[in-house]
Amino acid sequence: MYDSDKRKILSALSHGAIFLSATLVSIGLPIAIFFLSEDPVVKENAKESVNFHFNVWLYGAIITGLTWITFGLLLPLAGLWFLVHWGLTIWAIFSVLNDPDKPFRYPFIFRVF
Repeated sequence: MYDSDKRKILSALSHGAIFLSATLVSIGLPIAIFFLSEDPVVKENAKESVNFHFNVWLYGAIITGLTWITFGLLLPLAGLWFLVHWGLTIWAIFSVLNDPDKPFRYPFIFRVF
C-alpha cells in the first residue's frame, strides 16, 4: 500500500510544474519525480505531465509562429491557448487531489511517453 498523502503531493507537484514553464525546472520536476518515486500512480502522473509539457511547448510555438506571420491578428488565439493550458493544469491538480488512486489523463494531447 502506498501513502495517500505522499501520492497526492507528488502527483500535484508533477502537474503543477507547468506553472514554471518559462524555466527548464518545469519539466525537470516531473522527470525527477518519475525516476525517484516507486508509486505507479505517481509515475503515471509524472509521465502525463511530461507529455503535457511537450504539447504546451509545441502548440505554443505554432501559435507564436502564426501570430508573427499574421502580424498579430491571431494574438487572441495565444491568450486562449494560455487559458486552456492553465485550465487543464488546474483541473489535473484538483483531480489528483480528489482521487489520488487514479492517474489523470489530459484530453486531446499526443503522448510521446
